[in-house]
Amino acid sequence: MTLRSPASLLLFSVSLIAAAGNMALQAVLPLIGRAFALPDTLVSAAFAISALLWTLSSPSWARLSDRLGRKRVILVGLGGFVASMTAFGVAATSGLEGWLGAGVAFILMAVARAIYGLFGSAAPLASQAYVADRTSRAARTRALSALASAQGLGTVLGPALAPVFILPFVGLAGPLYAFAALGAIVLVLVWRLLPSGGVERQPSTGQAHKGLWKDLRLRDFLLYGLLLTGAQAVNIGVIGFHVIDELAAEGLGLDAAQPFIGLALFAGAAMTLMVQWGLIPLLRLEPRAMMRWGAGLALVGNGVSALATDFHSVVVGYALLSMGMGFARPGFTAGASLATRPDEQGTVAGLIMALSGLSFLAPPVIGVALYEWSAPAPFGLNLVLIGAALALCILSTPLKGGGDPGRAPAQPASTPGPEGATVGPPSPGRKAV
Repeated sequence: MTLRSPASLLLFSVSLIAAAGNMALQAVLPLIGRAFALPDTLVSAAFAISALLWTLSSPSWARLSDRLGRKRVILVGLGGFVASMTAFGVAATSGLEGWLGAGVAFILMAVARAIYGLFGSAAPLASQAYVADRTSRAARTRALSALASAQGLGTVLGPALAPVFILPFVGLAGPLYAFAALGAIVLVLVWRLLPSGGVERQPSTGQAHKGLWKDLRLRDFLLYGLLLTGAQAVNIGVIGFHVIDELAAEGLGLDAAQPFIGLALFAGAAMTLMVQWGLIPLLRLEPRAMMRWGAGLALVGNGVSALATDFHSVVVGYALLSMGMGFARPGFTAGASLATRPDEQGTVAGLIMALSGLSFLAPPVIGVALYEWSAPAPFGLNLVLIGAALALCILSTPLKGGGDPGRAPAQPASTPGPEGATVGPPSPGRKAV
C-alpha cells in the first residue's frame, strides 16, 4: 500500500470529510448557541454526551473491525456521520426558523450529535488499522502521518467552506447539509472502490488485550495523547466564544463574527497542515521528536492565548497550538502503533480513538466554564496539561524510545487467558481483511 494508491486516497477522503464537517460545525455552533440565547457552558456540555458515546463505543468498533473487516466498519462510520450531520442540520433549521422552540431544537441537535458519538469513531479507527495491516514498520510512521494530514486538510477546508454554504434558505445549517451530502458521496466511493481483501490480518485476541490500555508499552503514549488532545479540546471549545467576545470589544456584532471564527480555525488548521505535509516529511522526524516539538509549541501557543487582548493575538495563539498538535498527534499515534504487535493494531486503533472521545468529554465543558469566569483561565489549565505532557516526553522511557521495542519496557511472552490458559504469540493462522 503506497501513499498514492487508490486505497490511500480513499482513506484520505474518509478522514478529510469527517474533519471538515466537524470543523464546519465548530465554526457555526457558537453562533447557533448565541442565536438560541443559551449559556455558552450549556452549549458545550450538551455535546459531552457525544464524546462519552465515542469513548464507550471505540473499543467495540475496534473488535468489530477485527472480526468483520476494516472496510465494513469504515462504511458504518461514514453512514453515522452522514445521518448525524443531516439530523443536526434539520434540528438547527427548525430552531432558527422558529418551527420549534430553541430548547426543543437544541435537544434534538444534541441527539443528532449523539448519533455521531455512537458511530463516528468507527471510520477513523478502522482506517488506521487498515493502514497498519498493509504497511511495514519502516513505512508506518509516514503512512499514519499522511492519514493524519487528511484531518489537517479537513480542518482547513471546513472553516473555509462553511461561509460558502450559509445560504438564504438554510442559513447557519447550510454547512451541515453540504458536508452530509459530501460524506454520502465518499461512502459510495469507499463501498465501490476500496479493496477489502488481498492482505492477511491477524485478529486481536480479546481476552489477551483486555488490559492493553494499561500495558507498559502503551500507557505513556496514551497518557501523553490524552493530555494533549484534552488541551486541544479546551481550545476548540473556547475559540468561537473567544473570537465573538474580542470582536464585540472592538464594536462588531454577532452577525459579523462567523467569518472571523472561520479565519481563526482556518489559521490553526493551515499550521497543522504545514507541519504534517511539509515539516514532518522534510525533516523525517521520528515519533519521539514529533511528541517533544508538539508539546513545546502547544505550550507556547497557550501562553499567547492566555495573554491575548485582541483578535489577532487570539489567532496567533490558536495557530501555534495547532502547529504543536500537528506534530504531536501523528507522533503518539505512530509511537503506539510501532510499540505493539501486528495482531494488536485493531485494539490500539480503538484506544487511540477512545482518547478523542475522552478529550471532548469534560475538558471543553470545564474550559468554557472557566472562560465564562475569566478569559485567561482555560489557557492556564492548558499550560498545566501540556507541561505535564512535555515532562512525560523527557522522563518516560517508552516515549524516549518512540515506539522502538528495543527501548520499551519488556512484556511477558504470554498472557493469562480464560480459565488459566495461556495466550502466546500470534498463531500462523491468518484471516483476510
